[in-house]
Amino acid sequence: MAILFTKKAEADFGRLDNGVRFLFRKHMEKLMQMPPRRHLRHGNPFFCENVVEQARLVYQVDGENILIIRCFCTHKEYDRWFRGEN
Repeated sequence: MAILFTKKAEADFGRLDNGVRFLFRKHMEKLMQMPPRRHLRHGNPFFCENVVEQARLVYQVDGENILIIRCFCTHKEYDRWFRGEN
């Protein structure tokens, strides 16, 4: 299983500080070993993982690959994206 990033996710990941980036990497490794957990609401094909209390990782499983859609450092950023305000 491979981890792939969208262009937006690469930009999000690049803006994270080193400590948070480390936590995201660890969580991605865990995703490769364990199946996805929780879908976003309203029938969206994405999964959402809480990396830490505030940080979120939104991804999609595509066959043998995990496609990282977005990386959010705060719940506020995630909530704005989810409601379509960005």
